[in-house]
Amino acid sequence: MAQGFVRIADLPQVIPVFPLDGAVLLARGQLPLNIFEPRYLNMIDDAMAGDRMVGMVQTTGGPADNPTLAPVGCVGRITTFAETPDGRYMITLTGLCRFRIAEEIPARSPYRQVRADFGPYAGDLVPAPSSAGIGRADLLEALRRFLEHRGLEIDWETAREAPAEALVNSLCMALPFEVAEKQALIEAPDLTARARALTTLLSINAADTGDEDTPPSLQ
Repeated sequence: MAQGFVRIADLPQVIPVFPLDGAVLLARGQLPLNIFEPRYLNMIDDAMAGDRMVGMVQTTGGPADNPTLAPVGCVGRITTFAETPDGRYMITLTGLCRFRIAEEIPARSPYRQVRADFGPYAGDLVPAPSSAGIGRADLLEALRRFLEHRGLEIDWETAREAPAEALVNSLCMALPFEVAEKQALIEAPDLTARARALTTLLSINAADTGDEDTPPSLQ
């Protein structure tokens, strides 16, 4: 069961969306967010007064104040909430189900809202078995080379023992990939395809000899 939602019909047709490049949410993943913009504080207020659901979505260009939304995002439920003395909200979104944007809804609210089509991703509501085929040995070897290339560290015991879905989705959410790469991972049809795409991206990035700066640590 995914936070009490077991059918597509249980999910709202219209959801508020938070466009944020690089901040990827997947089913049962947990995404901490620091909310400080007034329009998104308003969005969280409204969500907390209702079903506590917010859609995370990346963008594909366009004007900075109204970027084009990527076609696929993931809705999450606010599962932790705290307000700081300076008025920011510290929340955690727990992923429920991916969606395809059917249309953006004209709204009077300062934040954006979309009509969400969850149908293509109904499988997200059912957790993958812990033994799901993800090519774990190849994935972990590609991860080792990627982390070594970037000077990053992880808890290897946890990585080796984690359930298949938790391992793949947490890596997709946390690793410092480019926006387009993250979007490819979001749109992978199922866990096996996502694991395959992740392994490929890790291998490609590990072989990159460019001079661009790399993040100093992995959150």
